[in-house]
Amino acid sequence: MPETTDVPATALLPKLAAELRTRPAVTPPVWAGFVKTGVHKERAPTQPDWWYMRSASVLRKISLKGPVGVTRLSQEYGGKRDRGSSPYHARTGSRSITREIVQQLEKAGLVKANKNRGRQLTAQGMKVLSAVSRTTLKELADKQPELAKYL
Repeated sequence: MPETTDVPATALLPKLAAELRTRPAVTPPVWAGFVKTGVHKERAPTQPDWWYMRSASVLRKISLKGPVGVTRLSQEYGGKRDRGSSPYHARTGSRSITREIVQQLEKAGLVKANKNRGRQLTAQGMKVLSAVSRTTLKELADKQPELAKYL
């Protein structure tokens, strides 16, 4: 049985984003086309489906890091703030975007709130993630036979 860690994120996330796109609870809000993803960014994302990719990435990170809160997740999407001639400083990503995505994943039944400890995956979330991981790994194993040992 393949796990999420067995599949490279670059192959898993587009397929997981396509799965999340079919769920009506996960939809980009009206303001998603105009907002920056953090103070360290200069512009809004240019990908048209960036909301679904970020949602897939948040779901994967919640599965890997266990019970995790919105602040810790926003730190994962942070970066270096350009302060001109002053030294760079680390900044977190947008907590509003992360909070909205986590709430949508909760509404979809993939994530649940852990009492005073952040969010964690539900059984349905694990099922979706493992199913997408399995199909992705099968496709990768056809191209790279050394990955067949994870099936």
